[in-house]
Formats: sequence, structure tokens, C-alpha cells
Amino acid sequence: MKGLFETLREGHARYREARLPEYRPLLKKLADTGQDPKALVVACSDSRVDPTLLFDQEPGDLFIVRNVANVVPPYEPGAGYHGTSAALEFGVKGLELSDIIVLGHAHCGGIQALIEMTDGEAPPGEFIGPWMSIAEQAALQAKEESNGEDRAVKTEQAVVRMSLRNLITFPWVADRVTSGSLTMHGFYFDIRDGSVMWLNSNTDQFENFA
Repeated sequence: MKGLFETLREGHARYREARLPEYRPLLKKLADTGQDPKALVVACSDSRVDPTLLFDQEPGDLFIVRNVANVVPPYEPGAGYHGTSAALEFGVKGLELSDIIVLGHAHCGGIQALIEMTDGEAPPGEFIGPWMSIAEQAALQAKEESNGEDRAVKTEQAVVRMSLRNLITFPWVADRVTSGSLTMHGFYFDIRDGSVMWLNSNTDQFENFA
């Protein structure tokens, strides 16, 4: 059985042979002129969710922030480590991006941990529980609205809505949304069938994107 190092080496060799010639001019341009992505994407760390692949984009097109369950925390300046907030600040204030996408997905392990926490089970690990507690109220509301069978989906989609609301708590996001220079979008990816839904801001409901 191949080890990880050998697998990565072979994959990199295939990339250099088959993909790099195509991308070399683009990569040189990105190195020389800097990045100018189209949008900032807050996505889950889940290995099955790849925003660049999902939307068929090229290197340099998307500025991607990944964390457990694509959660945007509320604006909380001060002491502490704020990896997601720092990335948002760089994308919005540094790169001056005009669009932010929150991309949720089905079969999310972070959301499953959140559901178990709201049912009274002990938080998993040292960091996952406190992180997912940010979305506790969204999970409780989804629990009330679900019929049991669709609870996971409703919770996953509720966390997308919550993350969009939390984005507005960042003053430099709110200012740009108010002025019309920044637009926020919610999307939901179903891993099993590959479909994508988008959040209609007029109805606050997810609809087919394709």
C-alpha cells in the first residue's frame, strides 16, 4: 500500500506534467501582479467540499476561508485568536472584494456535533464544542421547525443564515452592504448528488441554483 508521501509525490508529478503547462501563464501573472479574486467564500473544512471545483473556477478566482461548519462568528474585537475574522478583514478591507459567499453543505460533521450538543450530549473535544456553540440558537430554532427527518438539513441551512447575519455585525461589512459595494450570498451543497442551492434573500428560502 502506498504511503501518503508517495501518493502526494505521484500526484504532484501528474500535476506538473498535465496541468502546470496550462496554468503556468496564469500563475506567473498572479505572482507578478498579485491576487484579484472575484469573491470571498466562507466554506467548511470538510474534504468533500471544494468551492473552486464546485463552481468551476481557476486559481486566483476565489479567496476561500475554511473552518468547521462554515461558521462566521460575531464581531468580537479584542484579545484572542480570530482566524476567520482576520481572513474576512483581509478580504473585505485589503482585497476590497465586492461579494461574500457562505457555502454550507449536507452531511456536515460539525453540524452533527451541534445537533448532539443541543440534545444534551457533551461537547466533543476541547475546541469543537465552544466553536459550534456560536450556532446554538440557530440549531435550536431548526429543531423546532423540523419534522425530525430533515433536521440535519434545516440546521445546516440555518447556520448559513446565521453566518450571513453575523457578517453584518462587522462594521466594515455593514457599511459596505449599506452603500451597495458589497453583496452577501448563501449557498448549500448536497454532497450526495452534487447539486447546489442558493438562498433567495427575498423569501429567505433555499432554491435550486442550476
